[in-house]
Amino acid sequence: MTTHDHHNQGAHEHHQGGACHNPAADKLPSDQVADCPVMPGNLVVRTEAEAAGLVRDYDGVRYYLCCAGCGPKFDADPAAYAHAA
Repeated sequence: MTTHDHHNQGAHEHHQGGACHNPAADKLPSDQVADCPVMPGNLVVRTEAEAAGLVRDYDGVRYYLCCAGCGPKFDADPAAYAHAA
């Protein structure tokens, strides 16, 4: 696991098996991927995020997270991350 600070969002751990930094996402059509609202620039394969429980629904919109570390950050202030997405 690595810990880093990205876009001033604070450090969090990335867990193996998560969707973070998924190179497969670069090769898929845009309707199959999403940008993580907590760590912008990290593309997420939508089906993989759903299978891993790395999704959040807020204000009628589904958000796809790149790793388990992004869940608590999104949950703590969903409006801030929804606005950034």
